[in-house]
Amino acid sequence: MAAIGKDIQRAVALLRAGELVGIPTETVYGLAANALDTQAVAKIFSVKDRPSFDPLIIHVPDAASMQQWVMAVPEKARLLAEKFWPGPLTLLLPRKSTIPDLVTSGLDTVGIRCPDHPLTHELLQAVTFPLAAPSANPFGYISPTSAAHVQTQLGQKIPYILDGGECRVGIESTIIGFEANRALVHRLGGLSLERLEAAIGAVEVRLIASANPVAPGQLHSHYAPRKKLILGDLDRLLREYGTSAAVLAFKTKREFVDESRQRVLAPTGSVLEAAQNLFAMLRELDQSDAPIILAEWVPEIDVGRAINDRLRRAGAH
Repeated sequence: MAAIGKDIQRAVALLRAGELVGIPTETVYGLAANALDTQAVAKIFSVKDRPSFDPLIIHVPDAASMQQWVMAVPEKARLLAEKFWPGPLTLLLPRKSTIPDLVTSGLDTVGIRCPDHPLTHELLQAVTFPLAAPSANPFGYISPTSAAHVQTQLGQKIPYILDGGECRVGIESTIIGFEANRALVHRLGGLSLERLEAAIGAVEVRLIASANPVAPGQLHSHYAPRKKLILGDLDRLLREYGTSAAVLAFKTKREFVDESRQRVLAPTGSVLEAAQNLFAMLRELDQSDAPIILAEWVPEIDVGRAINDRLRRAGAH
């Protein structure tokens, strides 16, 4: 199994040697490699069993370092980086040729972000290369939000996991690209549309369920538990499938469902709390003795849209 700790220099040495390291971010845990080392990047795809047509995101320590890896930064992208980096925002920009084709799945653009976690920020400052780092889980499965999740899923395949505690955002970054003067949201995530639009004006949401994605998180089925997940009116679903099902509720507990098979995302009604709990609770229900998981939509406000996007894709078996 992987060693788990907070040793930055050990992580640096492994990354320089072409190895993979589990890293914490504010969103989810990533599986990191030197983005400029094609052989190391190939290990990411192998360890995750990830198809090579699904591009990766590279991680940098700050906005200034972005210029090394991209051809141009549109004004709206610059404004967003200034306002929201470090943070749960990925910019999709034209890449320089120094970024290998394998990272971008042959596309002319690369997703780039500056994560908001002190351990990973220190790690990024200690290396001379960007880190390619998709979520540290088997491809298509629930994303990890703790070092223990990474250990359970990939611990036998990687040497080290940096332990940064539980992720405080809990869902992946928002991905935004640019065409002419338009800003296009390709993946809903931890930065809400409201905050984006307050910074740069109207954005267009372009969520694609595609076999040829231009950004991560666009596949029809993704973030999925092993058990079948069914979405809808929870009380109606419980009448149909019975109380032996596992239940993922937004804020209201169902008294007639066993506690071991029930999780409530946000007793306070906060979608931010729900986002933080989403993947961990889905994972717990997936490990229960229930035959299926029943879930309900959350309010379509703030990061609630991103939660519903994850639930929709998790239920698209």
